[in-house]
Amino acid sequence: MTIGEGPGMEQSSARSRASWPIPVVAALFALSALVLVVTDDKGQAGPEPRPASAETTVDLASLPESTTHTRIKGAPKDPRPGKLPKGTVVHPKKVLPLYDAPDGKPFAKIGPRQFGDTWLPVITRNRDWVQVLLPSKPNGSTGWLRSSQLAQAHSRFMVRVDLGERSLELLEDNRPLGRWAVAIGASKTPTPTGRTFVLGQLVDDKQPFSPVILPLGTHSATLDSYGGGPGTVALHGWTDPSVFGKAVSHGCVRVPDDALEALRQVPIGTPVLVKA
Repeated sequence: MTIGEGPGMEQSSARSRASWPIPVVAALFALSALVLVVTDDKGQAGPEPRPASAETTVDLASLPESTTHTRIKGAPKDPRPGKLPKGTVVHPKKVLPLYDAPDGKPFAKIGPRQFGDTWLPVITRNRDWVQVLLPSKPNGSTGWLRSSQLAQAHSRFMVRVDLGERSLELLEDNRPLGRWAVAIGASKTPTPTGRTFVLGQLVDDKQPFSPVILPLGTHSATLDSYGGGPGTVALHGWTDPSVFGKAVSHGCVRVPDDALEALRQVPIGTPVLVKA
């Protein structure tokens, strides 16, 4: 299913804590100081910044905003879509320009709110810049942000979805917490592969098919819209357990109740890897 179908994070932003599950908020006070990931997933620095120059004023009004509802032209493609990020996440404190490279050209903007606060996974760091995954179309879009304008944190969690095995695995500090059979996209509405992230957590106990929905930063390749939504792929529960282990959804990953309960502790920005 897509949206409309019917957090274990060390962080420095007190404003974001209010939207996280209570056990996670309590755990924050016992966590050690944040240690940032300063290279990409292969331990290599990103592209060299262009020669330093005085930062020019960017006309934000002229830039499209990267959200789950938009398609952004000119966004760099993810260079390593099959590799899980290390867990470093960043939060724009205000609306910020996104660049195509360090000291490059602004092509879009990102705001501090999506489904709650915006937290984006870092895939590369280069001096005063970080490259992040974006929530907008096309899938696998990235952009560069200035580190000085961001709150930074670290998610201890990772989610792996194996479409071949039709399973989902949740890890904390690289230790498995659980593995479940899940329902994935049908052949005509497949679940998109690659690395993405938890874009938000929607809680509604009156929702008929799932009390919690975790929209991801990726979209259906075959559905532009479903039920009024933009085709956003999500992790969510399902009322009929007979679907688990089958390819029957509109692209979303349907999970059992105990998996959904475990996923509730996952913070926004947590990396998700979907492999074929």
